[in-house]
Amino acid sequence: MPGHHIPEPFCWDETFRVFYETLDNQHRGLFRSIFELQKHSDDGDQLCVMVAVMTAHFLVEEIIMKHSHYSDLGAHKHAHDDFIKHIKGLHTPVPASELNFCKDWLVNHIKDIDFKYKKQLSSYS
Repeated sequence: MPGHHIPEPFCWDETFRVFYETLDNQHRGLFRSIFELQKHSDDGDQLCVMVAVMTAHFLVEEIIMKHSHYSDLGAHKHAHDDFIKHIKGLHTPVPASELNFCKDWLVNHIKDIDFKYKKQLSSYS
């Protein structure tokens, strides 16, 4: 099954909007962190930044889902945990195949998984 189109340059656009300002802004940061790592794939600090940005966002998103009694929180958190485990295992220079994996994962996670919570979370902006 083919995934969603991966934008190049790798930047957030309105097609990724989940309509919660906080989460949309954080999603922009997730895209930026992968984009910057792609430009500097040999920079260990940039890899650490990407892992930190992803981890922080997932925590915020999970807190919002928990507060909203979102029914699919468990599966959603499991997807986050698996991705974090994967990216924590990366080393520099990060191969293009791993960067492509990260891009593909993020695009498809937002459009296939995050889109399920549209209009289901408490009124967070």
